[in-house]
Amino acid sequence: MGERKVLNKYYPPDFDPAKIPRRRQPKNQQIKVRMMLPMSIRCNTCGTYIYKGTKFNSRKEDVIGDTYLGIQIFRFYFKCTRCSAEIAFKTDPQNSDYVVESGASRNFEPWREEEEAVEKEKKKSAAEEMGDAMKSLENRAVDSKRDMDILAALEEMRLMKSRHATVSVDMMLETLRRSAYDKEQKIAEEFDKADEELIKSIAFPGSQNYVQRIQDDEDEDLDEDFGQSSSNPCKLPDDNLKELQVGALQLPCRSLY
Repeated sequence: MGERKVLNKYYPPDFDPAKIPRRRQPKNQQIKVRMMLPMSIRCNTCGTYIYKGTKFNSRKEDVIGDTYLGIQIFRFYFKCTRCSAEIAFKTDPQNSDYVVESGASRNFEPWREEEEAVEKEKKKSAAEEMGDAMKSLENRAVDSKRDMDILAALEEMRLMKSRHATVSVDMMLETLRRSAYDKEQKIAEEFDKADEELIKSIAFPGSQNYVQRIQDDEDEDLDEDFGQSSSNPCKLPDDNLKELQVGALQLPCRSLY
């Protein structure tokens, strides 16, 4: 069906484009465009936060009489997502950013504050150097020192990277294996040393440090007494106690406990 699509129009031989009446349009005509919010803002009417990247339909117009180095500045109008209040912001080609004009306030952004502080410092140093040659020389000396420090740090990083590039993966694995083997050997040697010290601390019979206990005569007497008492449980080992007999009958021994 592609051959049925007609892309060209027929122009007769007597066609004169100058005879076509031109439509007069206003100088600052607004155009409807769909875009994304370039920054996070807060609506001044209802306090709703509208975050960066929110899509909305807006009206675009040229800011008449406001340019930066020949670059045209545009203004955008859109409505709040909650209360439908109108918010306007325009482009800022000087800082490559956008500026909120009315209806909302921009949220705080710490990196923008740092950039503004750096820019203010540059402007201040430029104003000081304008009328003071010594101050200009000092600032140039500080800048050259900072550049030298940066170059030294870059050179150090380059040398470190070159050293790391010479080390291959196989060499790293071999080094790790060797270190693990050395660690295991060290642990095994410590265990062997501890075992040897434990063996030396134990005195076996026949060794030089072996001490044998010598039994005294009192110990032997006590052993004999305990042996007799164990053979006849009714007799007591104490010498002061004697057997009690009543007549020809011997009383049975009662337990002391």
